[in-house]
Formats: sequence, structure tokens, C-alpha cells
Amino acid sequence: MTGHPHLLCVGGSREFPDVLRELSADVRLTALCGIGLVGRLRSLDRHRRVIALGPDAPVEEWIEHARAVHRRDPFTRVVAFGEWEQDRAAAVAAALGVPAHSERTVKHVHDKRAMREELARRGVDTTPSRLVTCAADIAAFAGDHGYPCIVKPVSGAGSARVRRVDGPDEVAAAHAAVSAPGPFSAGGVLVESFHQGPQFSVEAFSEGGRHEIVCVTRKFSDPENFVELGHVAPAPLSDADREAITAHVADVLTALEIGFGPTHTEVVLTPHGPRLIETHLRLAGDDIPQLVREALGVDLFRYTARQALGATGLLDELRAELAEAGERTPRYAAIRYATAVAHGVVESVSGAEEARGLPQVDDVRLFFGAGDPLDPVPSSDSRLAMARAHGATPEEAAERAREAVAGIAFRSLLHNRTGTELI
Repeated sequence: MTGHPHLLCVGGSREFPDVLRELSADVRLTALCGIGLVGRLRSLDRHRRVIALGPDAPVEEWIEHARAVHRRDPFTRVVAFGEWEQDRAAAVAAALGVPAHSERTVKHVHDKRAMREELARRGVDTTPSRLVTCAADIAAFAGDHGYPCIVKPVSGAGSARVRRVDGPDEVAAAHAAVSAPGPFSAGGVLVESFHQGPQFSVEAFSEGGRHEIVCVTRKFSDPENFVELGHVAPAPLSDADREAITAHVADVLTALEIGFGPTHTEVVLTPHGPRLIETHLRLAGDDIPQLVREALGVDLFRYTARQALGATGLLDELRAELAEAGERTPRYAAIRYATAVAHGVVESVSGAEEARGLPQVDDVRLFFGAGDPLDPVPSSDSRLAMARAHGATPEEAAERAREAVAGIAFRSLLHNRTGTELI
């Protein structure tokens, strides 16, 4: 039994328990997470054990629990497949001497101020930013660097509490919104220069400190709250722009000392070249890995799981798959989301089955149903529904997805809702 992989999965596990079991019947999985994540763990029956700790448990307690299991049933690797609790995973791995991302790398990725400082120090991305404690600090930053600027939590996810500030009259409201008590308020508030241009996400995979850019995806976001409304993969780009984006992201990953695994990086293509928004030590959300698989035939879930199980030489395989995809007839995949325009409670939903039957539509999902309250805070969790589709061109894929989601009608107790133009 000691020769078989034993993974300590810290935080959320996404689809990985099933993927890991499919790849290795002998893998042993132990989950270690906060109590709040237990209900979101998938395939609990595939775990050897699940350890849940309260929100106030210090990192030393996490290490003690992991060490107790490690003595009895040694871990081969510590993994964190989701966003949450990656700092705990790094601390536990360091204490046990088991492979994982370093605490330094996790800090630089999660703490956006630390990330900006490190990238500026290395000359990779010099986007002006500043940690602020009050509205006057934001105004002072804008006085130095100009409007518009972005105000956001130092540590955050899901585009929650991100505000664009276009002038002095918006400063106080932006600071109040971003600094209000909540899951992302502990890290503080950051203000950054706003980069003008189209946005992209970049899916990469790393091994031994080397990086392969798998796909550049066009991203469409709400201009007010920056919640993502749609994606198209691969993005329609000139060779020069694609090369500039991939080179910049590779430099970012190297500067942050990311040695292995999947990364999801968001950039803006400005008139002066690509500039970083943020990066993540995980696969993308929003079904982007499914878009990549549909368009390019590359399964990033399997590559990530195989690496966690100890496989090597994966970059060579990945590059061969991408080369094969480049020889085939181009195929594109897109996703679109519907969003709420007012608060209230959902009374009924219609049109989903018709949307699923439309040509080239691969998936339609509802996130809200009858009786569900509409989320008053704009974020990725407040979107109502999604549709994923494919096409021979990026425009065709995007139109098929847009058509499907636009046909889904949400009726709330406050008003009628019949879809929205997403991009």
C-alpha cells in the first residue's frame, strides 16, 4: 500500500476525486478543509478520510492534523485544486516536507499587493498600485496616476467587490463597497491603474519550472462590476498579439516561481502591450477547461490529475497534442451567462429545455430556480444561467451560446426578465 499515491487534498476538490480514481484505482485521498467547504466536496465516498476544521483554527492545528495522518499513512503530495485554503496547503506541505507550491509563491499569487511588488521588482509588469486605508488614499493615488482606477480587495475571487472609479465623486462609494465587512475584507483594499483594452484569460500548464501556454481565451466582462459574462476559446488574435500575451504570461509565471501545475491568468491587451490583472494556481472556472477541451481536444483536468499522481514528461505530451490540434480544421467554443438586473425572488424559469435543443449547443445550466433569492452583490455567484456552444468560427460559437442563454426567461416577484445581450 505504501507504494501507491496518497494525496492530501486541501480545500475544495472540484471534479478531481472522480478523475483521480479513473486514472488510478489505488490512489488514496484525504481531504483537509474548513467546515464551510465540506458541503461542496464532491464524491465524498472516494475519500479515505475527511478532516474539517473551524474557521478560527490556526495553521498549526491544520499541520497537526495532517502530521497525525502522515505518520500513519504518508502523503506523496499535497494538492489544492481550488482557490480556497491554498495558503494552508503550502504551510502543511512545508511542515511535512511533501511536494506542493511554496508558501512564497502562494503569497505572491493570493496577495495582489505582494504580487504587484514582486513583478515590479523583476521588471515584468510595472502597473502602479497602492494599499489604501481610506477614501483619501484612493484620491491621492488618482492624483498621482490619473483616473480611471480600479479598487478591489487585496485577496479576492469571483470578481466580487471590484470597482472602477472614473472620478473624484465615485471615490468614497468605491472604498465603502470594497472595504465593507465580508469574506474578502481581511486583506485590505488595493487601488491600481486601470488598463484600457480587451481582456483575455490564459490557461497554462507548468512542469519543472517550464511553462506551456495552452489557450488564450477572449473574456467579456460587465463594464461596471467586472463580473465575467462570456468567453470564446481560442481568442481571435493576430500572431503578434498572441505571441505578446503568451510571452508576458510566461514571464509572470517564472517571476512568481510557479514550478508546476495549471494556472489561470487574466490580462488586458493595452496599446502598450499586455498587462496583468491577476493569476491563479488552479484551473479556470466558468467552464473554461471545457471550452479548451471542446476547441483543442486538450483535457487539463487529466493533465493536472496525472501530475498530482506523479507523472512526468507531461509538457512533451501536451505540446504534441497542441501541435495536432493546430493541424485540424479550426474549432471554437464559447460560453455566455445571463445576469439579474434587479433583486428579488425567482418565481419561475422557462426556456431552458428549448435552449438545450438548439444546434451546436453543448450545455445549458440554471444556477437559480423558483424560490431562490437573487444575489444583491454582483459577483460570479450572482449569474442566473449559462449556455456553452461550439462553432467553426469564434463569432459562430459566440452567437450560438448567446442565442441559447437569451431564450431563458427568469420571472421574479419584482419584474419580468427575458434574458440579456451579453456581448
